[in-house]
Order: sequence, then structure tokens, then C-alpha cells
Amino acid sequence: MSEDDRLFDPHMLEALVCPYTHAALHYDAERQELISRPARLAFPIRGGIPILLAEEARRLD
Repeated sequence: MSEDDRLFDPHMLEALVCPYTHAALHYDAERQELISRPARLAFPIRGGIPILLAEEARRLD
């Protein structure tokens, strides 16, 4: 288990939504990302902190 796995609390998902679509986010523990399916974006988690900025997100195909 990496340090990032220990720092991100999946219970935060109850309070977080996609900043662009306001849809629920899905946690990908393996990639340490929060996924917004409607926006087709994967937001990184760094040091346990979700980075919810489009310029930091990975586009999903």
C-alpha cells in the first residue's frame, strides 16, 4: 500500500462532486484518481488530496 492509499479517505466521496458536471465521482484506488464519467475526466489524487482542476485531469476515451 502506498502512502497516497493511506492518505485519501474514500468517505470524502460523500462530499465531493465533479466541479464541471456536479455528478458523483468514483474512486480508482489503483490509479489514485477520482473519475467523472459524465465529464470523461480522471482527476489525480496527490498526497491524499484530490486535484479537481481540468488542466490537471486526464481525459478519458
